Amino acid sequence: MWLRHITKTERRTLAATFIGYATDGFDYMIYTFLIPTLLTIWHMSTTEAGYIASGSLLTSALGGWIAGILADRFGRVRVLQWTVVWFAFFTFLSGFTNSFPQLFFTRAMQGFGLGGEWAVGAVLTAEIVSARYRGRASGLVQSSWAVGWGASALAFWGAYAVLPPEWAWKILFWIGILPALLALYIRRNLQESPVFLAQQMRIRETGKRNDFLRIFSFSLLRTTILASLLATGMQGAYYSITTWLPTFLNNEKHLSILDTSLYLLVLIGGSFAGYLAGAWVSDALGRRRCFMLFASLSAAVVLLYTNIPVANDLMLIAGFVLGFSLSGLFAGIGAYLSELYPSDIRGSGQGFCYNFGRALGAICPALIGYLSASIPLGQSIGLIAVACYGIVILACLLLPETCGKELNLAGMQKD
Repeated sequence: MWLRHITKTERRTLAATFIGYATDGFDYMIYTFLIPTLLTIWHMSTTEAGYIASGSLLTSALGGWIAGILADRFGRVRVLQWTVVWFAFFTFLSGFTNSFPQLFFTRAMQGFGLGGEWAVGAVLTAEIVSARYRGRASGLVQSSWAVGWGASALAFWGAYAVLPPEWAWKILFWIGILPALLALYIRRNLQESPVFLAQQMRIRETGKRNDFLRIFSFSLLRTTILASLLATGMQGAYYSITTWLPTFLNNEKHLSILDTSLYLLVLIGGSFAGYLAGAWVSDALGRRRCFMLFASLSAAVVLLYTNIPVANDLMLIAGFVLGFSLSGLFAGIGAYLSELYPSDIRGSGQGFCYNFGRALGAICPALIGYLSASIPLGQSIGLIAVACYGIVILACLLLPETCGKELNLAGMQKD
């Protein structure tokens, strides 16, 4: 097991970023389970429900870029603490809302912290863990999203089993603050990245601070554009599927809350396995081949899952494969974006590209909500997701391979 061959500092960093991103997963995904309830008790339209999901993703895009810039200036560890407090507070506050505008506001504010948590955690992981295991470490941290997603599914099932829907949705938002407190506790003694510390020493010696806008310089602009497109395709497809899947199972497959939870837990189990498998493939075959392999598999499976009538038992199997391919695609993205940029603007570059992709990808849930007014929801999901996977493959064909690149302390001024 590769975890036995890394240092104590590397393991502590992985634990801290794992818990934080799992909290991200719980706090974001819990809303997707609550959409059917809110459609009923608030008489919201599917378009409004999509706006809430997209609003959170749009602000998380801005929050991720800002957090990346702050992490290059104030440190990875300090900014990680700020982000987890921010998004947990607004998730908790969402439980006190009683209308579409109020929930739209709290979820949008929550997004600022959610975007920053991943952007900064991914950079810290990439800079702490050695190149040999960077892809696997990145995939392990990514897999925590499935853990948070699974915890939200279990919490959803438990709350609705014992409480009326009018109270259950509130409780589920309120408990989102608990894993954030655990993340804060684990991070209390987390060590800062040596790369960042060396960068700060250079700034003190020279008095020159790097401009985060250098990611748009002539030598880096092509990388920034293509990496942003890669992230757009990945996240557009992911949020298209995961935001609307509970509603699809409930409204088009006519599954009960219990059956919906079972199907989603199978998909989440596949998701966790996909992250770990994708992490290994990313180190073994390279980042680009891994992305293209999982994008192709995901496109085929999502079309089967949402558009072809299959028996419920077969849907369980297809759900595992869907989760596997859907999440395996993301396993190496944290490592890859870190490897594309020099150390002094790594947080800014990674924060911008991933979260620009999140901003454009955020349009997809709202677009699906709009399309579902004229065509079946399953067809809407499949159409948008497959188009996004095509963007992933195109971007991979144009980007360089970086697997095995050392993120050393030299050359921080170079593009």
